[in-house]
Amino acid sequence: MMLRIWLNAVLLICGLFCNATGAFVGVNIGTDVSNRPSAPDIVAILRAHQITHVRLYDADAHMLNALANTGIEVMVSVTNEEVLGIGELASTAAAWVNKNVAAYAPSTNITAIAVGSEVLTMLPHAAPILVPAMSNLHKALVASNLNYQVKVSTPNSMDVVSRSFPPSTATFNTVLNSTMIQILQFLRSTKSFYMLNAYPYYEYVKSNGIFPLDYALFKPLSPVKRIVDPNTLFHYTSMFDALIDATYNSIADLNFSGIPIVVTETGWPWFGGSNEPDATSGNAEVYVNNLIRRVSNDSGPPSQPAVPINTYIYELFNEDKKPGPISERNWGLVFTNGTSVYDLGLSDAEITGANSSSSFCIARPSADEKSLQDGLNWACGHGQANCAAVQKGQPCYSPDTLQNHASYAYNDYYQKMRGSGGTCDFGGTATTTTVDPSYGSCRFTGSSNSTLGGPFPSTALGPVGPSSDSPRTTAGLHFGTIATLCLLLM
Repeated sequence: MMLRIWLNAVLLICGLFCNATGAFVGVNIGTDVSNRPSAPDIVAILRAHQITHVRLYDADAHMLNALANTGIEVMVSVTNEEVLGIGELASTAAAWVNKNVAAYAPSTNITAIAVGSEVLTMLPHAAPILVPAMSNLHKALVASNLNYQVKVSTPNSMDVVSRSFPPSTATFNTVLNSTMIQILQFLRSTKSFYMLNAYPYYEYVKSNGIFPLDYALFKPLSPVKRIVDPNTLFHYTSMFDALIDATYNSIADLNFSGIPIVVTETGWPWFGGSNEPDATSGNAEVYVNNLIRRVSNDSGPPSQPAVPINTYIYELFNEDKKPGPISERNWGLVFTNGTSVYDLGLSDAEITGANSSSSFCIARPSADEKSLQDGLNWACGHGQANCAAVQKGQPCYSPDTLQNHASYAYNDYYQKMRGSGGTCDFGGTATTTTVDPSYGSCRFTGSSNSTLGGPFPSTALGPVGPSSDSPRTTAGLHFGTIATLCLLLM
């Protein structure tokens, strides 16, 4: 009994403080992708690029299994096709939670459920059932004792706001007020957050030159072009901030407050048709880099400066099977082989890794455990690989899996011996990759630098507050200890 009380207390502390490390930038992983890599390969790309938060557009079992024991925070999604059934029957919602959340917890760090995607504007006939669906899912989480870990919300586009500028006068479309009030009541009562899909690219294109391109790209504006809200006199240095403030003001117009906004989608297309001149790799690179810098400030928009803006970039891979204009299929950050579409970084330091010609040797995800153990034993024994880094307490020990330890040992052997005939085989349990498998403070042999093995700097994606290796005290407790307990217990 005392143990249960203690565990509940720790979970409460996790709920209060585990997000205290500052804002993060994550990525969306779409499904309309030709030659999409296997789930383990996608996870390898995420880890190589230091991505610690992902949003899935479904609840794919392969991805959820591959994300287990990685520590990556996962937002799963109820598809638009599933919303009606879940809203109509509580038993359907319970079955969905049991199959797609409870079955993977706590190994897979699922922290949110996105109910549909822009349901109010894409499926307006489903609006009356949206909040019942959210409520049924929340009740199912309560029944599974997962409601403190997993929040429920629904992503909305900026189309639900009738006019976004000036932000101070923004309101929700009046025909949606009844549903929006129900959504906000649910979010407030469950201590969840408002999910916003905010695309300065589309807002800029629709403005027909009213707003300068630099404003959409977070670039500095000259004094004569500065954007000022005439009612509040707030200066907006980016359209991104203005869109978020327009949403905050729309929420306030319905007499709600204290509901934080998480940007579930934003980005910039890197290629478009002849009638899409601003969809270029140069603009995409500038937008995403400046977005990362903006979020890393750990501050909110002018109306909510103390509320950081957690954000998910759209998207990891190009969804080349999507219909519509050419730009719709070219939002990806990396190609399916793991190489970068364009360079990303927070500084002028050289960015290397996934787009390098270096080759690494890693364990095959499909290899059976006995064969992996045999290969690991050989590499660390007769193969004379330096396996110190995968010993307990060392940088590459966690995650404590055969897959991870064998990958490190295989690669150390391969890097040292391939010049004299050493191969990456290990009884068929190994394969080569050009994606640097390094992660966090774990640097694989042959990694080009000790900063990062991918295009994202170590502070770019994931927590951008204090380092996870540095102590942080919260309410008299060591934050590192709390975070560890959160991961173990949730």
